[in-house]
Amino acid sequence: MNAQPNLHAWWEASRPHTWPNAFAPVIAGTGVAAFTAHANLGRALLALLVAWALIIGVNFANDYSDGIRGTDDDRSGPTRITASGLADPKNVKLAAFIAFGVAGLFGIILSVLAGAWWLILVGAACIAAAWFYTGGNNPYGYIGLGEVSVFIFFGLVAVMGTEFVQTGFLSWEGLLVAVAIGAISASVNLVNNIRDIPTDAASGKQTIAVRLGDSRARTLFTVLTCVPFVVSVLLALVYAPALVGLVALPLAIAAIMKVRSGATGAALIPVLGLNGKAMLAWAVLTTVALAFGGMVVPYA
Repeated sequence: MNAQPNLHAWWEASRPHTWPNAFAPVIAGTGVAAFTAHANLGRALLALLVAWALIIGVNFANDYSDGIRGTDDDRSGPTRITASGLADPKNVKLAAFIAFGVAGLFGIILSVLAGAWWLILVGAACIAAAWFYTGGNNPYGYIGLGEVSVFIFFGLVAVMGTEFVQTGFLSWEGLLVAVAIGAISASVNLVNNIRDIPTDAASGKQTIAVRLGDSRARTLFTVLTCVPFVVSVLLALVYAPALVGLVALPLAIAAIMKVRSGATGAALIPVLGLNGKAMLAWAVLTTVALAFGGMVVPYA
């Protein structure tokens, strides 16, 4: 019989180091809304709750699905409560669906407030993507599509969705910011998969890191991590204060240097925190710049 995990074990299973992937797109999307003088903090908070509950659900779902498949039996990352026997798999699965339910509830409320019922379908797609990443009979995370999904749902959908529920329209600034957040968010997922290349390959989990191989996966990580800072320069072509996002560059450089050094296994774990902090810092700094622009620059 599985031992009952303590609160700390459940906390670790929720993987707080991944939460910036949920917070950053909402912050950035709100910054874009503020740039057009349409920010609505109440709706931003609801969007934050949706994203936060969704990523917690993803993490519990991955813990459950990978655990019952045996993918996590030999890994160098944080402890998984299913694979380690700390929790009954049924309870981990239940925790995942409770989190998805919370995300769905707040998402419905947000859709009603925004007057866009079709957003409920988008939310349903997000929850389905979260579950079938490692769940179901043919999880797409096992065929190399995990980073693509992160880019779409925690980048494009999260940023532009946050913008839309506050403004009622989408902008090219929102698209650029969404690409930036989606790329660096995908890099966080990628470094996890680089770390797990040996065990994933052995278990038949064909992540993009396994498919590309170690060296090319590390190159892709570098490219994805740099995208937000390229976007800062592009935004600065029409609004110079957007360059403030470059202040977060040292964190990204530290992550890149660690990955390019050839670090493996547990030595790559700090990179998750570095890129998470870089993403969050970039989102906050860019949001401050855009919000200031919304106060002083007429939006055409």
